[in-house]
Amino acid sequence: MASSEDNKSEASVNMENENDNAETEDTEKIMIIDPETEELDFNHSRLTKLENLEPLTKIKKLCFTWNLIKKIENLDTLQTLVELELRDNQITVIENLDALKNLQSLDLSFNRIKKIENLDNLVSLQKLFISSNRITKIENVAHLKNLTMLELGDNKIREIENLDGLDNLTSLFLGKNKISKIRNLENLKNLTLLILQCNRIVCIENLTELVKLEQLYLSENGLTQIEGLENCTKISTLDLAQNKIKKISNIQHLTELEEFWINNNEIEDWSTIDILTSNKKLATIYLEHNPIAKDANYRRKIKLALPWLTQLDATLCR
Repeated sequence: MASSEDNKSEASVNMENENDNAETEDTEKIMIIDPETEELDFNHSRLTKLENLEPLTKIKKLCFTWNLIKKIENLDTLQTLVELELRDNQITVIENLDALKNLQSLDLSFNRIKKIENLDNLVSLQKLFISSNRITKIENVAHLKNLTMLELGDNKIREIENLDGLDNLTSLFLGKNKISKIRNLENLKNLTLLILQCNRIVCIENLTELVKLEQLYLSENGLTQIEGLENCTKISTLDLAQNKIKKISNIQHLTELEEFWINNNEIEDWSTIDILTSNKKLATIYLEHNPIAKDANYRRKIKLALPWLTQLDATLCR
């Protein structure tokens, strides 16, 4: 199935039934009609194998999302490839990618991968997605000097480590893991987005060097206080929802703060709201499901204290 977008080639792909194993459901086989195409989409095609791709001499983007592929193979001739999507398959090992020296984006999310490996030759890689797998350790990525985005959410990672060489990294996704401590980020000086929600973190710390950080997501952890943000003066989005925080503090200096999620915490003292009067750019705040939100005059009090707000919880301010 060729993509129908205007900027894509009008290549077409003929899918034939493959019935080698009578005990399994019918699967499909790749047939290339136009070898000159630059972009092909094989999503939802019931493919079990990467094969017959040799004719693609100018290919830049290949999509194999939602298939039954178990092995990365037969890609050696695709040296022009820039983007490869293999998400939602049954892949267990990262392998056979050495020839893809021009690859800039690799998506292996929603597979069965246990180890980050065999990325040595992907020197042009800028975006790497391996979320929703079975990875237990961050490793073998420090050589990817051009990497700007690393997505490792929803794995089994316990430690932030081995990221020292990623000087150009701007976005790091580590949500839904088993991380208990924020550390080893000091060399990621260009980081603007850090996602660590749904972990086991109890303290905001070791962010001193992240002076370019603009978005920080730490919801669904075990935080009890707001701290460690002294040098993160460019933060515009701060998500601390669903923690155990009792008061708002140590954010007066965040003059760029526009969106603040502090809902589902333990805030009960109205005086803590006065801290936010220094955050004049604050447009959206979520405070619902805190003890103070039970006050019958909750919305009126918040709007009186922070008249510049445009949204309180899910409702626009009038």
